[in-house]
Amino acid sequence: MEPESFGRRDFMKLAGLGGVVLVSGCASTMGSTRSGADTDFYFVQLSDSHWGFEGASINPDARGTLRKAVAAVNSLPRRPDFVMFTGDLTHTTDDPKERRRRMTEFRDIVGALEVKEVRFMPGEHDASLDNGKAFREFFGETRYTFDHKGVHFIVLDNVSDPTAAIGEEQLEWLRADLSKQSREARIVVFTHRPLFDLYPQWDWATRDGARAIALLQAHDNVTVFYGHIHQENHFMTGNIAHHSARGLMFALPQAASQPKRLPIPWDAGAPYKGLGFREVEAERSPVQYAISELPVG
Repeated sequence: MEPESFGRRDFMKLAGLGGVVLVSGCASTMGSTRSGADTDFYFVQLSDSHWGFEGASINPDARGTLRKAVAAVNSLPRRPDFVMFTGDLTHTTDDPKERRRRMTEFRDIVGALEVKEVRFMPGEHDASLDNGKAFREFFGETRYTFDHKGVHFIVLDNVSDPTAAIGEEQLEWLRADLSKQSREARIVVFTHRPLFDLYPQWDWATRDGARAIALLQAHDNVTVFYGHIHQENHFMTGNIAHHSARGLMFALPQAASQPKRLPIPWDAGAPYKGLGFREVEAERSPVQYAISELPVG
């Protein structure tokens, strides 16, 4: 499935007239309450913190950036309804003990977030080497749904399978879940990899993502938020808007802008450039999501 270009004008139509502020990282959510159903709210998305990464030329503050992001979220003028981390919580390692040590440290650091609930999903760095085993031990299921103030949220796992597939069983799970939602239902999907073929040469795709998009296309109000590519990007596939988030550890170049997908070197003159997190205003009428991208520092 070829994505349609999502230009600035389209983005502003979706986001409303407010300013755009970039935010990346993990995301968390609060459970829905009957008294607060169908009202406006906002959440924070964080992505690609890669805890355990080392490389002074890429990020000399590798041990401090996540803590700065937590402090930035805690300093927001009003508390978000929830925070969501969209994968690559930790940096990959072949050592199962080291993987669990990194997950323990990550969990301890984000435990300082001053929100009622934080939700997590894995990235391939967290889950592809053990099919999500360690992730489930620390953070729970790699796929799930929840409802909050009139919005149905779906968390899809397109990383535990090392071939970058969602898989038949999970697609059937998605189909069954969507069958319970009306065509007009407000649906938000969180994934790590993009569901569409953004740039498969750099692993910026999901092998069977087109099948998930086909299922989602039957609904009128679907928006997808994802990570993985460590930069802001906006695309439309039919009536579905896809928004990627900046990463917290390092930025990546635009697709096909250079021969290899290598992290962008640290700029001492502009520290934390390209890093950030995102807040999303969920507005009930008309259904829209005003995205603000915020810097780490």
